[in-house]
This record gives sequence, C-alpha cells and structure tokens, in this order.
Amino acid sequence: MRGFSLLEVLVAFAILALSLGVLMQIFQRAITTTALSSEYSRIVALAEARLAAVGGDIPLAEGVYTGEPEHGMDWIISIQPYQGSDWPAGDPTPPVQPLLVTAVASLPTVNGARQVTLRAIRLAEPSTPGL
Repeated sequence: MRGFSLLEVLVAFAILALSLGVLMQIFQRAITTTALSSEYSRIVALAEARLAAVGGDIPLAEGVYTGEPEHGMDWIISIQPYQGSDWPAGDPTPPVQPLLVTAVASLPTVNGARQVTLRAIRLAEPSTPGL
C-alpha cells in the first residue's frame, strides 16, 4: 500500500503549525516596529518644523514658547543664550548673539510619551539692555 500514514500527516501538520507560529510572531514584530517608526517620523517632522519656525512665527528671543497640540503631538521651544567652551568671554560688543534653540516634540501614548529633542544654534542681533 502506498501513501502516508496518519502519524506522518500529524507530524507534518505539527511542523507546519510551529513554522506558522514563528512567522506570525515575526510579522507582528515587523508591524509594531513599522508603526513605531512612523510615529517617531511624525514627531521628528514636527520638531523640525517648529525649529524652522524660529525667527518667523516664533520670535528669535530668549524664552520658552509652546502652542496648540498638532495632530495629538505637543511641542515646546526653548531659546537661551549659548556660551561655547571656546567662545571668547567678556567681549563688550559682540557682533552677534548666539542662542541655543531647543525643540522638544512629544506624542503621549498609553506606555508613556514618545519624545524627540532637537537643538540648533542660531545667531541673533545682540540685545541692548534697558530697551
């Protein structure tokens, strides 16, 4: 008699079931990673947009700025004086004032907020005291 025995068929199905289980876990992780990557891409895009808005919609002046959440994401811009380690200290009339601009964008989630911080140094006209 030719053909497969019941035992051979059961073993083949068991191997197939294990293989499919492993493949499903791999696909689930890939989908989760893709969704996470997409979220971070959106957060980075918002942080870059807010950083680019400094000097236009957001004034290039010391302080902390925030606005309405965009697509469920919060953002904060912090602008403060920058003093580099090799920057000459005590120059009475600097031609420009370096400012450290920090953009923080975050997306609140069930597992905590996903957050991105970007920094840039911008040059502004020096502020004059008393004005």
